Amino acid sequence: MTEIDFYTHVEDRQRVACQLVLKARERNLKVLILVDDEDQLRRLDDYLWSFQAQSFVPHCRMDDPLAADTPVLLAVDTENACPHTELLVNLRNTTPPGFARFQRLLEVVSTDAQDRALARERFKFYRDRGYALRTHDLGATRATPAAR
Repeated sequence: MTEIDFYTHVEDRQRVACQLVLKARERNLKVLILVDDEDQLRRLDDYLWSFQAQSFVPHCRMDDPLAADTPVLLAVDTENACPHTELLVNLRNTTPPGFARFQRLLEVVSTDAQDRALARERFKFYRDRGYALRTHDLGATRATPAAR
């Protein structure tokens, strides 16, 4: 069953998602980052190239011909089969379709009231279906997240 972690009270979802991806890559995990729309995908793609000068995060869109050979994929939807099933980072406002194929799911939740309300709905959805949930309050610790 998919392990699900919520990272809450995040001031910058994109930055925290990138930090989580870096931690996952240090462990050689393959990652899919799911976003709401093309604009968010472009911003995340740009950010992955520049957010840390000393780190390179090899990534591409899930519909890219090199997707099967690239450890970090970006997608707006999961209609096409994803070649990775280890880690899904959800930056969407909804429950990601097909999340149960993944070993782990990370939900990154900002301090925005609407984002938190939508995340509570996803939390209830997973809980009601019997998934074990862990939460990590990044607002309380101001620490760098750690993806096991």
